[in-house]
Amino acid sequence: MDFTVKDVVCALEDFAPAELQQGYDNSGLTVGHYGNKVSKVLLCVDIDYDIMDEAEEIGADMIVSHHPLIFHPIKRLNGIGYIQRIVERAIKKGIALYACHTNLDAVNGGMSHRLAEKLGLTDTEVLEVFDGQEIKEKWELAGFGVTGNLAAPMEPAAFLAFLKERLSLEVIRHSRLCKPSVGRIALCTGAGASLAGKAVRAGADIYIASDFKYNDFIEADGRIIVADIGHFESEYCAIDLLYDIITKKIPTFAVRKSERSLNPVKYYI
Repeated sequence: MDFTVKDVVCALEDFAPAELQQGYDNSGLTVGHYGNKVSKVLLCVDIDYDIMDEAEEIGADMIVSHHPLIFHPIKRLNGIGYIQRIVERAIKKGIALYACHTNLDAVNGGMSHRLAEKLGLTDTEVLEVFDGQEIKEKWELAGFGVTGNLAAPMEPAAFLAFLKERLSLEVIRHSRLCKPSVGRIALCTGAGASLAGKAVRAGADIYIASDFKYNDFIEADGRIIVADIGHFESEYCAIDLLYDIITKKIPTFAVRKSERSLNPVKYYI
């Protein structure tokens, strides 16, 4: 059976509707046509030269990423800058580019829920539920972040060690370990520092996200432990989530998880 770009997009947007993306975002099909035939899809966090090499080597004619390659408007296609060069290359090679970004973050069962599963959290709830009657009627419990409970409380340093091991982290930036134990967890994949106050009000002992600024660690102020695990590290689970979404809808379709989706941030340890 032949599949098209539209078939893959429908599978993704049945789960994570495009309407849930934030106004600043650029999720969706950025390169290619809905009617193009697709034989193989490559999944990644970001699209870069290595991902393009991998797609060409395995014969993928569509790349589905979490982060959009094109985030701001492109005014010229003159080969200046990696975004323009990748767009030109994708067009020449006939590779469609699709991003499932803040809609995948916001949907119930999306990114933060997947990370909570990896940590074994129970009794999960959405940290920041979207307002608006229309949204509530169409998409139950859409919003950002998750709260949940550990099976048993842990000493804070032990929990950080568990977190590092479970998510294969190289480093964790954290505030003062101000809690005697950690049992209730709040988390948000990606840049979630703005939700720290909601994590406090939700009664969390620790808040896990990324892209915290210096003052965010100070403003935790003994009320909560904040742990910055890194943007890429918090969202690497997107690859498995996207794989499950597509293969559940199209079980006979060739979907490959990238082996070259790597963190652009390097650590000298």
